[in-house]
Amino acid sequence: AHDENMTFDEMVAQIGKPLAETLRKKSLELYEAGRAWADGRGIIVADTKFEFGVVGGQPILIDEALTPDSSRFWDKATYEPGKPQDSFDKQVIRDFLEKELKWNKKPPVPSLPAWIVEKAQQRYQQVFDRLTLMRMSDGKRL
Repeated sequence: AHDENMTFDEMVAQIGKPLAETLRKKSLELYEAGRAWADGRGIIVADTKFEFGVVGGQPILIDEALTPDSSRFWDKATYEPGKPQDSFDKQVIRDFLEKELKWNKKPPVPSLPAWIVEKAQQRYQQVFDRLTLMRMSDGKRL
């Protein structure tokens, strides 16, 4: 299933106000830390998602955070407000499936040509290199 946005009030209705407020606070703290880190490397965190669970009454982060699969990253140097942005994420695959293949989002997922997989891989490598200051290909510091 695809992730769906929910309002704060919808979250309160599902899990109660105290936990919802804690999750909002933690989400904003995580986002701000990631945003500041990325900003220092010329990357904009356009949006992201965090998934939480509760163990022993305490909220825990239960999935990846601030990766190209859970976030949209844009290059600060080429950012133009109000225009479509070139992303360092899986959007290139989504666009190909929707625009080129006209996929209806129902199984089975169509096979992807090697060139589109390579294009997505290059974008993931680029954002990894910039965010970590290391080359994914050989682990050397940049």
